[in-house]
Amino acid sequence: MSLDIGHRLGPYEVLARIGEGGMGEVYKARDTRLDRIVAIKTLKTGEASRFEREARAIAALNHPNICTLFDVGADYLVMEFVDGKPAHGPLPLADALRVAIQIAAALEAAHGAGILHRDLKPANILMTAASIKLLDFGLAKIAEAQASDATTLEGSIVGTAGYMSPEQVRSQPLDARSDIFSFGAVLYELISGRRAFQGASLLDTLSGVLYLEPAPLASPAAPIIVRCLAKDQAQRYQSITEVRSALEALQHRPAQAEHSGPSIAVLPFANMSSDKENEYFSDGIAEEILNTLAQIRGLKVIARTSSFAFRGKEQDITAIAGVLHVKTVLEGSVRRAGNRIRVTAQLIDGSSGAHVWSERYDRELEDVFAVQDEIAQAIGERVREQLGPGELQPRHHRPSIAAYDLYLRGLHQMAKLSPESIARARELFLQAAAEDDQYIEPRLALVATEIHLLIEGGKPAALAVQSARNELRKVLAIDDGNAQANHWLGVITAIYDYDWPESARLFRRAIAASPDDHLLEARFGQFYLFPVEGRLRETTEAAAKLVAQDPLNVFARGVWCTYLNWSGEFERAEQEAQAALGIEDHWWVRQALAEGYTFRGLVEKALQQARAAVQMAPWNPRAMALLAGLLTISGHEDEAEPIRQKLETLPPWAMFVYSITVGNVDEAARWFRQSVEQREPYVVISGRSPRFRLLHESPHWPALAQMMNLPAHPVEPTRSLKARSTR
Repeated sequence: MSLDIGHRLGPYEVLARIGEGGMGEVYKARDTRLDRIVAIKTLKTGEASRFEREARAIAALNHPNICTLFDVGADYLVMEFVDGKPAHGPLPLADALRVAIQIAAALEAAHGAGILHRDLKPANILMTAASIKLLDFGLAKIAEAQASDATTLEGSIVGTAGYMSPEQVRSQPLDARSDIFSFGAVLYELISGRRAFQGASLLDTLSGVLYLEPAPLASPAAPIIVRCLAKDQAQRYQSITEVRSALEALQHRPAQAEHSGPSIAVLPFANMSSDKENEYFSDGIAEEILNTLAQIRGLKVIARTSSFAFRGKEQDITAIAGVLHVKTVLEGSVRRAGNRIRVTAQLIDGSSGAHVWSERYDRELEDVFAVQDEIAQAIGERVREQLGPGELQPRHHRPSIAAYDLYLRGLHQMAKLSPESIARARELFLQAAAEDDQYIEPRLALVATEIHLLIEGGKPAALAVQSARNELRKVLAIDDGNAQANHWLGVITAIYDYDWPESARLFRRAIAASPDDHLLEARFGQFYLFPVEGRLRETTEAAAKLVAQDPLNVFARGVWCTYLNWSGEFERAEQEAQAALGIEDHWWVRQALAEGYTFRGLVEKALQQARAAVQMAPWNPRAMALLAGLLTISGHEDEAEPIRQKLETLPPWAMFVYSITVGNVDEAARWFRQSVEQREPYVVISGRSPRFRLLHESPHWPALAQMMNLPAHPVEPTRSLKARSTR
């Protein structure tokens, strides 16, 4: 070490040089005045602006996870000495979450002070036995200087390759979401022990940041990381506070119980045909195999929504198995050329990635059903040792290829869930049923479209129910014990007839025929157990089982969060909602959060989430109704009024939600009565919610309950927590 350095540093006795600090050298030293060990960072020639920036940034911050600035000189900084090691992985999930939450808290403090870090990487995060410390604000950008301070220094890119955001690589304007991308890269490395973006050269690494996705991780934190690392800023978390909340939700979530028996996820089969439009066909084959496997008693089969979420992504099978909590994964491909098909299938061990079984089938198109059955039968043989004897149910009918093709095209359209695609799907299902009148699957799909239109207000109840019943009569004439048909008839009997004994009989018959389909159990709770018998705990447990079977389904998670709120488990509901947002920032989850906060009387928090829900789904009456009500009770009547006027033109449930939210019980009762008369499904799905206690405890409720053949007594939350009035 140089004596000159010691001379320039005045009262600080230099003990050792400990490394480079980006803009200068770093020394371990003793403060002779206060007799404490400190770290000193010296300045390289020509780095005055960066030096001043770091001094101002650190001085503006006071947080236990950010290094403390003790002193500043003309060309050096004196900071607390942190005896730790860089934040490299791999770490156990619990440790990685603990570290990540502290990093997020430090960034939250920085962003709150208007400071972007811009160089977040493991080397700038030191882990000690007690906590982490965020270091090196040499590239920090202070909000007040953003208008004049470019994201480059003299035309060069700033940051560290592999951790920079795409906009940082492109030298575009930055905001907090750039640090969130870098945070995602750090968290990826903490969990996996490898860098998210690592090329053979600097240009390769930067190209990876811009255009490539990192290899999937076999970790429950994977959805959070994926969202942090979205190339598009709008698809990322919009604040580090949201990231921290999602991490805390994951940290406090109980460990998922291991499924003791065999389990499988069927991935969408790759379309190897020259015509890319044949994707519907390859998807359909995979889904048909999935549905066939679901018949095997005791075999856990992940639902389509979750297993098909990995379409088009780099296939790390062990990672997918980890996210979906399955022991095996089936993947494959389909090539269709004229009247010939080639199907390949591989069953893969989820823990090792080893092939358990594989086969190739070259057949005529008419043999596609035999191929599907052979694949399912082969997998059934593989699990026979664990499950014992159990035969796949034989097909009741092998449809014509033309009808089958129309049906698969309809499923492809239905999955898009837009009004246009559902209308197109309905046409295709009708054509498939007309092509082969013994083919029950398109008829059941038609019923699903009718119920969807009924619930979403896209079709009058009487017309939707009439169409659905016509199709169900035809299905039951062919297969009287069909689980799906009985379950749909149970739904209709509940929401339209209010014939509760018959609805319960149909649901129980459906569940007995398909006991491993947790969607049937969840709907039994939704349409009967809770509204009729008040069995909220069992309904909540059924929703949790469905989430386990379909873990990436944000709708299922939103329903579960709603029941948790109704049960008084507010903290758990909030944690699960944040976990769902880690999968996808979806309006339904925002709506569930808004309803939960409203139930608790936390109007400002509810308003924030309701605004987000309406921004994502401006067409949804329930989202608009809750927002209008919250705006009214929080004093924003001018903003609420045009929304309220629009609500009056919509089905009456929307105005019921608005009226009960503002505390106008008489008006709420009037709109509720109209909802019952028009057979709006939400009078059954949500009408007995403890959130609407003001109505249930009013003189209006006995007559309203009698209209639906329901008991008049209100439903108590499981933990007997009362909702606060929002008046």
